[in-house]
Amino acid sequence: MDVVNRYITINNHVNGAPQDSDFELKAFPLALSLDPASNVVIVKNLYVSIDPYQLNRMKSFSASQKTSDFAVAIVPGEAIDTYGVGKVVASTNPEFDKGDIVVGLLNWGEFTVIKAGGMLNKLNTMGFPLSYHVGILGFSGLTAYAGLFDICKPKKGEKVFVSAALGSVGNLVGQFAKLSGCYVVGCAGSKEKVALLKEKLGFDDAFNYREETDLNSTLKSYFPNGIDIYFDNVGGEMQEVAVSNMNINGRIAVCGVISEYLDSEKRAAPSMIEVIYKRIKIQGFLAGDYLNIFGDFLSTTCDHLRTGKIQPLEDISDGVESIPSAFISLYRGQNIGKKIVKIAEE
Repeated sequence: MDVVNRYITINNHVNGAPQDSDFELKAFPLALSLDPASNVVIVKNLYVSIDPYQLNRMKSFSASQKTSDFAVAIVPGEAIDTYGVGKVVASTNPEFDKGDIVVGLLNWGEFTVIKAGGMLNKLNTMGFPLSYHVGILGFSGLTAYAGLFDICKPKKGEKVFVSAALGSVGNLVGQFAKLSGCYVVGCAGSKEKVALLKEKLGFDDAFNYREETDLNSTLKSYFPNGIDIYFDNVGGEMQEVAVSNMNINGRIAVCGVISEYLDSEKRAAPSMIEVIYKRIKIQGFLAGDYLNIFGDFLSTTCDHLRTGKIQPLEDISDGVESIPSAFISLYRGQNIGKKIVKIAEE
């Protein structure tokens, strides 16, 4: 039997802000009858992740493209891989059976063909919605957990600042830090987001960076005794002023630099004198570096979800055709929490 597989690709390299015209919805017939010797799995995609870093893969060049298997350049016209959850509809791989719910590298499309050795695992939902395993129980959650606990090592009473605090990673960093007994302030891009940080997620305080004309003074007002931990999702000027307000032996986890994705001139230039004399640790990292602690992360986060100590924050669009607008929304500050596209019902 054949099905029609619709998927999203780029028409050309995307070197500026992504636009609808950069994307194309393609379709081709896909045979579900497989050669018994093919060792292939065909997955019906159910939920797929939408992440800012994909823009660097779409560029004609980015330094990130040569540093990680997850960041290789996307070729215009070809399928775009991403983290997602799906259901096996055909398999000649002995490790997977038709009907299995799986998680791994899928495509921005309706079906994914996965050859032997592809990143795919059977999923134990543990009673949680499938979408959770794309976000809070997936790489977004692991990024927050590893960056905060492995790199920054928070102690009770420490002062934590989180940029892009209502994004897929930032909102979890703040919640984890609060559970560790820290004082947490986040920044976001609207009054509504600031209210969510304080009223729903339990941040001690938050501010709208778009309303601030002097970010250095703003941080001094929220952290009169300095910052111990900065979880950086944006880079640029925010990183510079955070360094200026860090305490001795402060720690900075650099998770993302979204301000630079659209404008390479906005590179952060923190005071290295302050970094040296305050003995500030600044470390970039990728979630893939911390797969060895995935079990600990999953157990801890599931416990917090069951007890209501952590609130999941998801922003879900419907249908493969909504993928471009979902991706573009990340760069317009329109997402609330983890951006996900629901491709199909289970």
